[in-house]
This record gives sequence, C-alpha cells and structure tokens, in this order.
Amino acid sequence: MTRLKNALTAGAQGLYLTIFSLVGSIVLFVFSVLSIAFMLLGIGLFTTPVVLTAVRKYADAQRARAAAWSGVDIPVPYRPLPAGLRGGVAGQVERCTLMLKDPATWRDLQWLLVNMTAGTVVAILAPALLPLYTVYGLVLALGVWKPIHEAGGGEWYAFIHVTSQSTANQAAALGVAFFALGVLVNTSLVRTHFLLARAFLAPTPAMRERELARRVDRLTETRHDAVDNSAAELRRIERDLHDGAQARLVAMGMDLGTIEALIETDPAKAKALLAKARQDSGEALTELRDLVRGIHPPVLAERGLGDAVKALALRLPVATEVDVELPGRAEAPVESAAYFAVSEALTNAIKHSGADRVWVDLHHGDGMLRIAVTDNVKGGAALGAGSGLSGVERRLGTFDGVLAVSSPAGGPTMVTMEIPCALS
Repeated sequence: MTRLKNALTAGAQGLYLTIFSLVGSIVLFVFSVLSIAFMLLGIGLFTTPVVLTAVRKYADAQRARAAAWSGVDIPVPYRPLPAGLRGGVAGQVERCTLMLKDPATWRDLQWLLVNMTAGTVVAILAPALLPLYTVYGLVLALGVWKPIHEAGGGEWYAFIHVTSQSTANQAAALGVAFFALGVLVNTSLVRTHFLLARAFLAPTPAMRERELARRVDRLTETRHDAVDNSAAELRRIERDLHDGAQARLVAMGMDLGTIEALIETDPAKAKALLAKARQDSGEALTELRDLVRGIHPPVLAERGLGDAVKALALRLPVATEVDVELPGRAEAPVESAAYFAVSEALTNAIKHSGADRVWVDLHHGDGMLRIAVTDNVKGGAALGAGSGLSGVERRLGTFDGVLAVSSPAGGPTMVTMEIPCALS
C-alpha cells in the first residue's frame, strides 16, 4: 500500500511538474532572451535584473521541491551581490552587469531550455503511466471504443489499434500493465526529473573552486580584521583599567596611608577618609564589573545566548521583545560574536532610528544560527554608512557569517544575521 500511495503521489507531482516545467520555463526563457536583447536599446538594463531575479526564484522553487519530494539536494551557486549597491541608473547597470557575469545565470537559462523539453517529457511520464493512461484503457474496454470506431476514428492505445471489443480488452490489459509499471517507476521518474535539473542548477566543480577561493580570501581578510580588533580591544581594556579602576585603587591606597597616619591624632578626619575609601572601592568594583561585562557578560557564559540577549533587552530604554528558539548552545566564540552583534544592532536601532519598539528573533535551523533585529521607525540604514553595521559584518565574517540589511524609506529596518554553527 505504501508503494502504491507513493506512486500515486509521484503521479500527481509529475502532473504538476509538467505544467510547471512547460509554462513557467517557456515564459521565463522568452522574457529573458527578449530582455537581454533589449539591452542594446537601453530598456534591458532595467528589465534584465528583474527577469533574472524571477528566474532565480523559479530555480530556487525547483531546488526546494527537489529536496522535499525526492531528497535531491541542489546547492545554490549564485555569486552574492555586493552590499551597498548604488541606487539610480548607475546602480541598475552595475546590478545587471554583475548578474550577467555570473556563470550560474547562463546555466539557469540552459536549464530553462532543458526543463521545457526533456524535463517535461520525464515529468509527464509519471501521470501518463499512472493513473491517467490506465483509466483511459479501462474506459475503452467499457464500450467507448465502439462510437469512436463507428464515427470513423482510428483509435490507438499505445501500439494496439482498437477496432473491436477484443482489442479494447487488450488495451485494458495493457493499461493494467502500465499501472503496474507506474507503481514501480513513478517515484524514479520524478527523481530523474530533479536529477536532470541538478545537472544544470548545481554549481560546477570550477564554480565550487572559485567559491571556495572567494571564501578563503574573505576568511583571511576577516581573520586579519579579528586580529586587529582583538589588539584594539586589548588596548581599550588596558586604557579603561589604567584610567578607571587602577586610578581609583591607587587613590584608595593613598587614602588608607593617610588614614593610618591620622587614626590616632585625628580620628574624625580618618573616619571621613575611610568613608571616601569605601565609596572609591565601590566605584572601582562597579567599573570592573562593567569592564568584565564588556569583555564577556557573565550571563552569556552561565545561561547562554538567549538569556544574555533577554538580559540585554531589559536594560534598554525602549520596549524590546525577544523570541528565542535555540534547542542547545553554540560554541562560546560564536555566542560571543552573536551577542555583541545583537548589542550593536540594538544600539543602532535606538540611537539612529528613534525606534520606540524593537523585536529580536533568534533561532537555529539548517546548520545556521539566524538572528533578526527589527525596529518600527524611519528606515534608511545601510552598510558602510557609519552606523557600526560594517563592524558587525566583519565580526560575523570571522565565523563565515553574513549580515543583510533591509531598510526601506519609512521603515521598518530589519538587520538579519546568519552564522553557520552546530548546537550542543
């Protein structure tokens, strides 16, 4: 029964893929060719990025179906567009050029051609074998062949010329054989359709090598940034200790020496100095706690990223909602990077946007720690605009993470971060 159910499901999937492959591929291929051709007239510079983006979404939908229906994994090969692309005509031309220079774009167009031909043929075999063609053979045997034959029709069922009840029965028997064949091969036909798509939609070895080289270069750059940032952080800690807690402790030591000299000759003054020394010790302790919290918050080490972000939200001057779905904990360096990235994003939201409400969402899925920080005000945030987000991007880049900003005019602003990691 399970095999029959899977075969019927594959037949329905094949019917859907037939329509999806034929109609969608033809429309997008024609639009793509026309848009690229119209680049000579200037119109294509504006339409091509839109059409190619639609092609990529169409291909991504095929990737999702391949994974969900047949367990066929098709990696995404597209080169990421650089952050902070200019607006206007110049930015549109740059976007169009970058997309056309991406080899994956041309492989997508090749796939559209294959998908509307061979892909459609493979997909249509599943519903053709089961159950549609089977049902037609049985219907012929029930007497439908007779009016067709009397009207002068030369009805054929596969290789059987149906001219009598005997040949109609043979058609029905062949239909049952098609049904049995469909039970055996339908799921394989759908899988073959997706394997054919993977041959064009997945990155080639050369593309994988280029992507690996790009990631190595990026990681090398971010490692240098991390070393520079660590050195700067150490200098900051040294400066804060020297100018803050250390100075207070030195002053307190001098006060204690004076108290020692005055305790017998001027007890009242010694008592006043003791009160001052106690105040200085409290302030020094507060500064040390703040310094330690800036290096690595204790709640982060003890309770994990979710509780640390919740504690951070409680100290903010605006209403902040934190939604956490983390079934485990990431490694300490990843948690630290994520915490300070969220802290910087929240600081930006409060200082620059004037937000009165902020939402933070943390969850883990598909090997990625995903964080979104959203505010409810004016928008206009961008990487490289002096907002501190560039520093966050470099911090995440150390762990091969990425940052994206969506901030249309009028808001809202959403800062999305992804860090590849596993949870313990």
